[in-house]
Amino acid sequence: MTRPDVRSARADAYGDLLAAANAVSGPASLSDIVDLAWDHLHPTGVSWLGFYRFRPTRKDLELLACRDRPACSPIGLHGVCGQAHLSGQTRIVADVADLGEAYVACDPADRSEIVVPVIGRTPSGDIEELVLDLDSPDLDAFSDDDDRGLRRYLLAMGLRPIPSDGTP
Repeated sequence: MTRPDVRSARADAYGDLLAAANAVSGPASLSDIVDLAWDHLHPTGVSWLGFYRFRPTRKDLELLACRDRPACSPIGLHGVCGQAHLSGQTRIVADVADLGEAYVACDPADRSEIVVPVIGRTPSGDIEELVLDLDSPDLDAFSDDDDRGLRRYLLAMGLRPIPSDGTP
């Protein structure tokens, strides 16, 4: 698919994903949230997606749930996921090669990335700070449209994306 075709397909996928999320009854685990998103977004050029949790005692991020292959864990706060967590703002990277040492390369085939900071709850009800990370092997694969689509989906699944201005 050409880039406009991919973006159009992904826009349609977000609509379908939101409809699927609204049909879910009861609370969903992070694995459920990842699986549902994967089913809708993988065909549009997403090569990986997952949640990392901030661990304040270790000052790092730990992988909690992902598709479709393992990833680095734990990871430091110097990468895109850490920067999104620390700033409280979505990070969209058109070309991860431009990041140099600030990029945590779990899969060298990935070329672009989007990371959305999120507030969630543990099964015991405690608040936890998360980031949702999506990767693609395509350059410039993600845009503000992805940020909006992911935020709507996360809200529908009971998570709270941190507002775009970074306020908790």
